[in-house]
Parts: sequence; C-alpha cells; structure tokens
Amino acid sequence: MSIEITQVGKNFGDFVALADINLSIPSGGLTALLGPSGGGKSTLLRIIAGLERPDTGRIEIEGADATNVPAQRRGVGFVFQHYAAFKHMSVAKNVAFGLEIRKKPKEEIAARVKDMLELVHLSQFADRLPSQLSGGQRQRMALARALAIEPKVLLLDEPFGALDAKVRKELRDWLRRLHDEVHVTTVFVTHDQEEALEVADNIVVINNGRVEQVGTPDDLYDRPANDFVLEFLGPITRLGGAAIRPHDIEIASVNASPESAAADVTLGRITRLLRIGFEVRVFVEPLSGTDDTVNVTLTRSEARELGLESGQVVGLRPRVGTLIAAR
Repeated sequence: MSIEITQVGKNFGDFVALADINLSIPSGGLTALLGPSGGGKSTLLRIIAGLERPDTGRIEIEGADATNVPAQRRGVGFVFQHYAAFKHMSVAKNVAFGLEIRKKPKEEIAARVKDMLELVHLSQFADRLPSQLSGGQRQRMALARALAIEPKVLLLDEPFGALDAKVRKELRDWLRRLHDEVHVTTVFVTHDQEEALEVADNIVVINNGRVEQVGTPDDLYDRPANDFVLEFLGPITRLGGAAIRPHDIEIASVNASPESAAADVTLGRITRLLRIGFEVRVFVEPLSGTDDTVNVTLTRSEARELGLESGQVVGLRPRVGTLIAAR
C-alpha cells in the first residue's frame, strides 16, 4: 500500500514539528525515516498512523484520503520502542489481542497466531509471559502482534532502540528477511545511520521538521544533497576546508622530499595510529597549522603496505572520483 503525504504541517505551541512535508512512500518497500532527535520523524510516523492529527495537509493510503480516519480504521500496525506488551497475558494472547477485539472467529485467531509465532520463531514460547522473554524476543512478539491483523502498513518507532548493540544487529538482519517474506509496506523511525543504510530500501532524511533528501542508501551516501546529509549519514573529516569521508582520503609517504609534494596534496604529521578490528584510523595534524586534525581510515593491509608510524610526514588528498563538500 503506497502512502502519499502532501503539504503536512504540525505545530506544538510555538514549536514547528513538521513544515510542509511532501513525500511519497512506495508500496511494498521498507522506508526509513532518519534524522536527529527532535527532527520530526516520530511525529510524522504518528500522523501516518492516525495517532496525531496534522494541522495542515493530507495523508493518503493506497489512494484513499486517510487524514481524518481514526487510527483503528486505517489498517495500520504500529510497533513502539518499548514493546507495549500486556504483561498479564501470554505471548500467544498478546499476538491474538488485535484479532480478538475485531471479533474474528476463534479458529481463525488460533490459526493466525500459530502462523505468526512460527514466522517470528517464537512458537516454543507461546505460553510464556512477556517478562520471561529476552528483549529481542519481546520485540519479535510485538512485530507478530502488529502483523497478525494483516495491516496495510507496518509502522515501527525506533523498534530496536532499547536493545544492546549485538541484539540490535541481529534483529536488523531478521527484520530485513521478514520484510522480504511478507512484503507489507513498512516505515520505521531511527536515528541510527548504520541501521537505516543496512535495512532500508529508501531513506528519508528529516531535520528540523523538513525533508532534506529522499533516496536509496547508495544515493544518499554517495550523492548527498547537502552538507547536513553528508555529515549525518556516516563519518566525515575535513581536508583543506572541505568535508570528506575518512575512507575517501588517499595517504602517501613524502618523508624523502616534502617540498616536492604535488599542489593538491595536504602535508601533515601522523600523531596517532589506532587499530580497530580490520580498520586502522590515522590521525594527521596538517603542517599548515590552520586546519583541524584529519582522520583517515585505511584497511590493515593498506596501513602495513605504507609502513606508517607516528611522527611520520605524509601527504593527503581525496581519492579519484570522491565527492567532497566545501564548508
């Protein structure tokens, strides 16, 4: 089910949460609303769900005006960051809840719950209480409950934010596989750039209540529309006053003859080498004394081949074809 958002605005008192948002969310895709805290992404998600009313504008779901349709009639499944589980109900009863309030036949409910628990790999925990599950299992239960009603649209508000890094990574992979199986139009809010880049088909970058850019992960990472997108979507450093990604900097030893370095090369002295897994981060202080320390990311094999050491003078320049953005 596609979603069309037209000129949507929302204020909370004097605070502008959303300003003239225009956005098309394609049917069957996995779309991330990405941005800093307070940027407006959760407000937009709640407006799509019907949990907030826009001050201006229009929401259409599969071509039908849903702007004034109550949340319970929009055919939307919503998953919150903190699960919102019914603590006194078993896992199976939690998943069945939405079907029961819709007065579905008992046989249909039982079959649907069985299918959903199998889908999220929780069949063996059907009779447990939510408190007896891990955080990752509770989040999978919440997703099963949302999917049980066969929603037109699945909305996730920072679904993995309360989990530790390892579980978050596992659930990101699982969500991507799950989406590829069920193909429901899914929109999720996150402020985690890696999460959006890894999981989403399309990313909507939102800042200060406005859409900065919409595109695929590759589009946004390789061709950012402005400095904000470049700086928000991945690490950056500055070389010659321009923003650039640390792995897009070429480094070469010029100890033998620094004065012979090419005009496009920035000379600097290595102040620190930091190995993190397969990466080596090189911190270089420009000899000009006017620029901040430049951070360069190399692979371990690249660093070994260059024979880099602290105190060494090196030359820095953007790799061929690299996009840089002037300050």
